[in-house]
Amino acid sequence: MERSKYILILLLVFNLSVFSQTNKQKVYQAYISNKMADWKTVLDKMQQIEKPNLQTRLELLDYQYGYIAFCLGKDKEDEAKKYLEKAWDNLEILEDKKYQPAWTNGYRSAFYGYEIGLNSMMAPFYGPKSMTYAKKSMEADAANPFGFLQYANIQYYMPSTFGGSKTEAIEYYKKAMVKMEARGDINFNWNYLSLLAITGQALESVNKLSEAKQFYEKALKVEPNFLWVKNELLPKLLKKLNNGK
Repeated sequence: MERSKYILILLLVFNLSVFSQTNKQKVYQAYISNKMADWKTVLDKMQQIEKPNLQTRLELLDYQYGYIAFCLGKDKEDEAKKYLEKAWDNLEILEDKKYQPAWTNGYRSAFYGYEIGLNSMMAPFYGPKSMTYAKKSMEADAANPFGFLQYANIQYYMPSTFGGSKTEAIEYYKKAMVKMEARGDINFNWNYLSLLAITGQALESVNKLSEAKQFYEKALKVEPNFLWVKNELLPKLLKKLNNGK
């Protein structure tokens, strides 16, 4: 009887880990191939899980975070609002359990930024909150890259008249990258590829084109089928470089 229970527990753990890995791979493939409908499918299925454990809930939060950013970038505001409401609920459950504060503070920082994206009039109210939670994330775990990424995003998108600095943003994007690589968390990680691409874009914005090229090439070395960089970012940059000769 005890042996049967033990085997059952092992099977449940195995099935949960395979399920998680499969979701991660599906989201990764959706990201590199620009098939966000596939990402949404994974997200919707995960949101239907009754009483997910805390780690699964944190994984879900990551997918919500990425999908909302996509919706905002494509001006799908109604879709962004819908998923942001679910993400806030998910985040609050994790916060109530005091689970992984470096991550939850980072997501709270990001979500305040999304609220500004939905309503720019809220920037004076949500902007300082976003900054506060990015700093809390960094303080909670200096080895965790997520707070550093959110701080970089704030510096990048905040107008310089309000204290934003693209130079400082690049510095923190690079810090986040070093920390992510040190954790070994780069396989099937859409966040890592996104960070490489965003850093390249930030470098382009301050006219450091040759360095931006290095980051795009690094992204393609990690993932040759990363279509955003392969078909858009790098070709446009190479055109700029060629026109500058």
